[in-house]
Amino acid sequence: MRRGCGYPVENRNLAGQLASKGLIISKFPMGSAAVPQNFPIRNRIISGMSVGLLVVEGAQYSRSAITARLALDQGREVFAVPGNITSKMSWGPNLLIKQGAKLVQDSATGSASRSNRERQESPAFART
Repeated sequence: MRRGCGYPVENRNLAGQLASKGLIISKFPMGSAAVPQNFPIRNRIISGMSVGLLVVEGAQYSRSAITARLALDQGREVFAVPGNITSKMSWGPNLLIKQGAKLVQDSATGSASRSNRERQESPAFART
């Protein structure tokens, strides 16, 4: 694979398998460098294809916070796992919860909400 494919490096084999047996979706040409300014564009595609977004950790202005904003703009549900209030990496999820993200305290929280949404909007999976 060429430079930039399968970023991070440990995922190159997975990217090769997906390319040969499945599908890789990107707004960038194969071989494009994995540069920081491309992450919000890539994550916009990911959040747009998702039913919801789960944020486990992230600083206030982290990529996960940017992706959560993109998901909300696209009408996706945002879930967040609360973290220790003294940790910088908990700022993002804690703020999202304060702003209305669905609190995830155990594995059943997210799946229950998703099931409710699937019942309310069954065509949601067809929208991309």
